[in-house]
Amino acid sequence: MQHDQADGSDNQGSITLGGAIAMGTGVMIGAGIFALTGQIAELAGPLFPLAFIAGAIVTIFSAYSYVKMSNAWPSSGGIAMILQKCYGPGAVAAGAALLMALSMVIAESLVARTFATYVLRPFDIEGGPLVPALAVAVIVFAFLVNIAGNRSVGLFSQVMAVIKIGGIALFGIAALWSSGFQFVATSPTEQGYSATGFIASVALAILAFKGFTTITNSGGEITDPHRNVGRAIMISIALCVVVYLLVAFGVGSSLNIDQIIAARDYSLAEAAKPALGQIGFYLTVLLAAVATASGVLASVFAVSRMLAMLTEMKMIPHSHFGMSGPIQRHTLVYTVVIASTLAIFFDLGRIASLGAFFYLVMDMVLHWGVFRTRRKEIGAAAPVLLIAFGFDAVVLVAFTAMKLQTDPTIVLYAALSIAAVFVFERLYLSRWLAPLGEHNN
Repeated sequence: MQHDQADGSDNQGSITLGGAIAMGTGVMIGAGIFALTGQIAELAGPLFPLAFIAGAIVTIFSAYSYVKMSNAWPSSGGIAMILQKCYGPGAVAAGAALLMALSMVIAESLVARTFATYVLRPFDIEGGPLVPALAVAVIVFAFLVNIAGNRSVGLFSQVMAVIKIGGIALFGIAALWSSGFQFVATSPTEQGYSATGFIASVALAILAFKGFTTITNSGGEITDPHRNVGRAIMISIALCVVVYLLVAFGVGSSLNIDQIIAARDYSLAEAAKPALGQIGFYLTVLLAAVATASGVLASVFAVSRMLAMLTEMKMIPHSHFGMSGPIQRHTLVYTVVIASTLAIFFDLGRIASLGAFFYLVMDMVLHWGVFRTRRKEIGAAAPVLLIAFGFDAVVLVAFTAMKLQTDPTIVLYAALSIAAVFVFERLYLSRWLAPLGEHNN
């Protein structure tokens, strides 16, 4: 199999297996625990820990397509490569790839706002201009570390991953221990919860795991990529399942479901107070700052490379805007500007919802493409691909139904944005599909 490499990417082999795992867990744990626990509980109710398990199951099926394709063609900006291998260099591949890039930018702004929310908790500040200001500050910090190069990102990510996985696991264990392993979240609540709500919550839980695509998007820089991309993805998902369950049960042992929902943007910090006291509260805030900052860092790293790949593959237009240096430096700037804008103008709930819509649609397009055009070539099992597609479809329908009841405007925003992305790419590329033989052989 050939090894695809974006022209503008850094040296091959500059990211170790450990660095790739750290990047994957960096994005996942940053978004999944601190930004989404409360929102998942709001939809799933007392069963919210099970939503993380369901999200992991869906993600494992989903990862199959990415692992199989990445083993065959490891590439920087790997999802763009996978889509082009399946659909040719047309608007379908480019539109889905752009949706993925935008969902990653959305994740950056989500985690950046979460960083700001937690850092301001000791001062009892829940809103106001400081939240977007701090969110933008951490995005700029991620930009500065990224321009220092891959090895800086890899080293920083590994150190942060060890600190936060260990710290968050200790939080969960300590919270469970102090409660005598009682699960308070199951206490009576006025609100009713439905099966549709639980399935819809899985959409947000999937967001908590989708950071594994960070590894796919850096495939060209990972050492021994044909072997290590898949290993890094599976190890990252397994680590996150353990951490998420510890935290979910830890939060549920300290707070009932209504308290979790009331503090949905900072539920871990709130759960730390009764479980671990004031010192535990401050340590949790510090841990949240570390986890979310490294999550933004890893996400910026991946999406800038994906945008560079899209540019190199002529799937999106590019303007230097007078900037010097390589294309990836420019895409870093674009990423930071877009993420900062979203962090300023959208709240956490709407940012997460928009990201879920974009990601699920992209994921379905990718699975269908692999199933239709590449499954025999890469030795993929058709039933697994179809199950992954079906899981995404069921979750997307349930999530849309819930949002139509609670926030129909965000459904409209998502539908218009997705349509606009594909129409834009159709006008830019002047074709929906192209013969696969033009570029794949």
